Amino acid sequence: MGRYLARVTDMEATDTSNPNLNYGIVVDCGSSGSRIFVYCWPKHNGNPHDLLDIKQMRDQNSNAVVMKIKPGISEFATNSEKASDYIFPLLKFAAEHIPREKHKETPLYILCTAGLRILPESQQIAILEDLRTDIPVHFDFLFSDSHAEVISGKQEGVYAWIGINFVLGRFEHVEDDDDAVVEVNIPGSENKELVLRKRTAGILDMGGVSTQIAYEVPKTVSFASSQQEEVAKNLLAEFNLGCDAHQTEHVYRVYVATFLGFGGNAARQRYEEHIFASTMQKNRLLGKQIGMTPKSPYLDPCLPLDGQDEIQQNGQRMYLRGTGEFNLCREEIQPYMNRTNETQTSLNGIYQPPVLYQNSEFYGFSEFYYCTEDVLRMGGDYNAAKFIKAAKDYCATKWSILRERFDRGLYTAHADLHRLKYQCFKSAWMYEVFHTGFSFPVDYHNLKTTLQIYDKEVQWTLGAILYRTRFLPLRAIQQENFRGGHSHWRGFSFVYTHYLFSACFLIVLLSIVLYLLRLRRIHHRMQRNTSSAMLWLEQGLPPPKIVGAL
Repeated sequence: MGRYLARVTDMEATDTSNPNLNYGIVVDCGSSGSRIFVYCWPKHNGNPHDLLDIKQMRDQNSNAVVMKIKPGISEFATNSEKASDYIFPLLKFAAEHIPREKHKETPLYILCTAGLRILPESQQIAILEDLRTDIPVHFDFLFSDSHAEVISGKQEGVYAWIGINFVLGRFEHVEDDDDAVVEVNIPGSENKELVLRKRTAGILDMGGVSTQIAYEVPKTVSFASSQQEEVAKNLLAEFNLGCDAHQTEHVYRVYVATFLGFGGNAARQRYEEHIFASTMQKNRLLGKQIGMTPKSPYLDPCLPLDGQDEIQQNGQRMYLRGTGEFNLCREEIQPYMNRTNETQTSLNGIYQPPVLYQNSEFYGFSEFYYCTEDVLRMGGDYNAAKFIKAAKDYCATKWSILRERFDRGLYTAHADLHRLKYQCFKSAWMYEVFHTGFSFPVDYHNLKTTLQIYDKEVQWTLGAILYRTRFLPLRAIQQENFRGGHSHWRGFSFVYTHYLFSACFLIVLLSIVLYLLRLRRIHHRMQRNTSSAMLWLEQGLPPPKIVGAL
């Protein structure tokens, strides 16, 4: 009931007249565009064991305070001085929603992802430096050099994991016997005894280009080799979400791995490149023309029955026709998992610590949801046996019938002809990645495929603001130390330097004016004395003594 009430209040307009409300801003600079998210939270209750209660800010119409612009910030790679101009509309949007008197205490984070990662380091630095220099001149937000950066795929995965578990309430303390718990060996704790806390959820996210997995590793892990241990250092993240650096209850060890080329679209492209190359080679060796004309197409088990497709490479065209054989499709794509014989490994032979299958829970996003829901209408609790049956039936259904169903609106609004054509392949790919690549048993029943949690999309930016403001309660208690310890704020530094320079300039200018006036007075006095002396001499008298003459 409490969680339901929290969902309701999350949707209400933010009371900006509340003086105890704090605000925070995260700008997600992605490859295709940038989005700004404004978050808010009430004053912390003072208990160092509790996290901040962060929510997305909502305007007077109860709409989330979010704005997106295009293109991505990487478009300014060669004219970095335009980066701040590009970002200003987003910051102006946030400034208009956050009460003016709160600006100086509102942290601003500008976090760039894949779009900037692929640029040369010099171009990354130039863009970030333009942001760090210009933004404090025009906005009063709390913004230091470390608040603008290019984050790694690992960081992005950690933030996504934090955001999802925060919304699920998995960082809250165990309140009753109904809560699923795990035994945790807290990293870095001198107390080696295991403690009980709420079981966190793992995440699986399959996009068009890459696939990502992230989950907590509750107990100490072992490694098959020293090389594997070295690799694991880059895949395991340990962090403290607690509001007190000395409290270890919210210390987590999370495994995060990203696999480029294992997204649904990238996998299909790799598959097509392989069948094109292998078919061309066979044609040359055997003197055949398979796939060269529509009348002799390549028979693709991963396309729906009688579905047609084409591959174009190097100016050549290859024709495909589907046979809709789901199990054969699975066999064809299994080698693309690039599994090795080494223990504790997954896709591409990358290290993967053991998953406690009997006491774990995972949420599948993006393609995990689209594959199960858009066409098969099975989103939610995943069941491998039911999924295989539905996928087999879909693949074996004639393309003409699938098109008829599509025209009658029997699939979800997300489904389009591209989804219809490649649903058979993507179903097989998702299944193999989950069960062969990540080694989840076929009887695993704790995967939920979803697009939203509690009726809203959960962005990694929520995890980022929670992680980066986790010690703010301590800073609020020791506000003077907080201000004094952050003398590197660019905004404060710029204003202070500006006024100091102006004061010095005025002092020097005043000194010069006074000195010139003094010289002028001396000059006039000497002129008068000289004229008087000349007059006495003309009359044949000695000049009088002048008391105090310089």
